[in-house]
Amino acid sequence: MQAYDVFNGDADGICALHQLRLAEPRTAELVTGAKRDIDLLTRFEVKSGDRLTVLDISLDSNISSLRKHLAAGAEITYFDHHNATHAFEHEHLHLHCDMAADVCSSILVNRYLNNLHWQWAVVAAYGDNLPAVATAMASEAGLNESQRDQLQELGILLNYNAYGESIDDLHFHPAALYQAVHDYVDPFDFLNSAGQFVVLRNAYASDMAFMQGLHAYRQSELTSIFILPAQAWARRVSGILANQLTQEQHGKSFAVLTSKPDGSYVVSIRSGDADNCPASQFCSTFATGGGRRGAGGINNLPASEVDGFIQAFIAYFDKMERPQLSLS
Repeated sequence: MQAYDVFNGDADGICALHQLRLAEPRTAELVTGAKRDIDLLTRFEVKSGDRLTVLDISLDSNISSLRKHLAAGAEITYFDHHNATHAFEHEHLHLHCDMAADVCSSILVNRYLNNLHWQWAVVAAYGDNLPAVATAMASEAGLNESQRDQLQELGILLNYNAYGESIDDLHFHPAALYQAVHDYVDPFDFLNSAGQFVVLRNAYASDMAFMQGLHAYRQSELTSIFILPAQAWARRVSGILANQLTQEQHGKSFAVLTSKPDGSYVVSIRSGDADNCPASQFCSTFATGGGRRGAGGINNLPASEVDGFIQAFIAYFDKMERPQLSLS
């Protein structure tokens, strides 16, 4: 029997697996990648009796491989908060899915474990752009402002490491970063002792310095669109910038387009009104788009489609114009 731990390489995926393996230790092959590497179930074959744990990758994006692995006789436990419109029941599929805007995969694992390692769920929620949820969890547990700030920084840095066009853009391979994190039961010990934390803190400060003086490419009443150059620093900060903007300007929606080496764009989108204008619904109208209610993305937007994207983005997320848009 072979075991596989399949997880998104961002803060949520790493912290979700970390919690689970602290509570339920298991030797497993790690399958992960950069944040937008989400078709992870296509990367390996299974046989009857193999055990898969899947965390924080879209079920809809992996539906064919999921069915294939189940047909081969694998036992699969799946935690996720992204779109799961194709979810189904199977005797060997144990699905923990919640698409609410205030949930991340680490929170689902935390529920499953009855708050056993809740601090890592707080780290993940901060990293996954759910600061109000994270702060409420931390405050209820008795953490002071300084402690909350430290966990927020850790979450942001773990998330920052996941962004890039490929693994080559990242400071640490997500599997290696997970293994470093997994040496620590207490996140404050990681903050105070791990060399990886120092590297990420310094690299983050260096990359964010490039953002000084950045201006929106296009704005409307409730939207802003930014375009970043084809530079490694831009690929690393694209999602962090989108998260930061949503915290600074509540109620406004943002798109960050980052130029890829081939001339196309990768797009990070944040909705300022996740209930009425879910990011996942908008992104799913594009061939390589997807996500969740509050945040989504497009993995490959051709340069020829940028003008159309901008018009559609403003029409969808600006409430003054949204009723006029048809997504059929």
